[in-house]
Amino acid sequence: MKKNIIKPSILPGFMELLPKEQEIFNDIVSKISKTYEMNGCLAIDTPIIEKADVLLAKSGGETEKQVYSFQKGKNNLALRFDLTVPFARYVAQYYNDLNFPFKRYQIGKVYRGERNQKGRYREFYQCDVDVIGKGKLSINNDAWVISLADKAFREIGLTNYKFQISNRKILKGILNELKIENQVDVMILIDKVDKIGKEEFISELNNLIGNEKSEYLNQILMFNGSNEEKLEKLLEINIEDEYYNAGIKELKTVKSMLEVLGVDKKSFEINLKIIRGLDYYTGTVFETILVGNEGYGSICSGGRYDNLAENYTENILPGVGISIGLTRLFFVLREIGFVDKYNMEDNQDYLIIPIGDTFQYCGAVLQYLQSKGYRASIYFEDDALKKKMNYANKIGVENVILIGEEEVENNEIRIKNMKTGDNITINYDLFVGK
Repeated sequence: MKKNIIKPSILPGFMELLPKEQEIFNDIVSKISKTYEMNGCLAIDTPIIEKADVLLAKSGGETEKQVYSFQKGKNNLALRFDLTVPFARYVAQYYNDLNFPFKRYQIGKVYRGERNQKGRYREFYQCDVDVIGKGKLSINNDAWVISLADKAFREIGLTNYKFQISNRKILKGILNELKIENQVDVMILIDKVDKIGKEEFISELNNLIGNEKSEYLNQILMFNGSNEEKLEKLLEINIEDEYYNAGIKELKTVKSMLEVLGVDKKSFEINLKIIRGLDYYTGTVFETILVGNEGYGSICSGGRYDNLAENYTENILPGVGISIGLTRLFFVLREIGFVDKYNMEDNQDYLIIPIGDTFQYCGAVLQYLQSKGYRASIYFEDDALKKKMNYANKIGVENVILIGEEEVENNEIRIKNMKTGDNITINYDLFVGK
């Protein structure tokens, strides 16, 4: 009877990588982590599965529809859909054990039951940095988290990106001045402006607030010029609303601090259309585009929130954070050819190939190399030398060490550089520095 073979496959909306790309992905993650740690961020982790009532305390609508939830016994459980909400729970839970301002970074998988589409995943890695204050938090931190992402991008060799920065208080002030009651609807629409196009946006905005108010608001949203010119135009508008003026002041501070922290002026711009759909943002908001590849959308985003942990504690915990969707970023970098050109070190420095029964000698060489920090392994299979060398070439190892009975007898090792083709034979004692 013929065996029923199940076709190997994974669900749509999930990413798997072949080893070479996985190495590049891991290297990107490692460089970002190192950047954050060098800037004083502490690593934490939280469970993938949370209590549903804790995880969904503030969410609703579309977010709740996307959450993977299930019941185990009497417990209602859910898979985390981002890292920010679990972080809020974490800070509230360990409030007395943390030092504030608390600067943390976290890298982990999150899950969203989104409609399957290119570049959108249901399981994906996020990389978050947040700063949480006790009762208050300097606006300078808003610039600081952006500067960390800037450093991280430069560390992995990315240069063609631009941070799009705004402040939600500015828009709230304008809407207050215009006496617009359906402010949430207007903000939701503005958040979609680049997706639906200018004509459709204006048409829908007219329907929401009327032509006159729509024209006034649209003129402000479409301000062009340098960052300095945009700030000047905002200051020239005669709006007395306290939110409006506070937002401009904060935006001006963030701009100045970005320059102090070494972020190139060409790498960020004020864009008043940036709103961020999540309702917990209260001030600074930002998204990040790849210049020349804007069609892929934002690769990094975040903002300021006044009190995200309010559902878990009476303590006031303002914060600001930035998140890189690592899985989506990798997809985009692969699409634009960045991954193909990625400057990746060889995953192995040495492959030791025994010729005959020379494993004991090979083992001594292996232990020496690894004690000195080299990445090395032994080829154990009893294959022809040609096949062994072909394997070394395929895995991209830099050097092959050939050890036959003659090398053992003469206390030597033979090294072939796979990049240059050069061969050298060296005394083993000289090689290990005896």
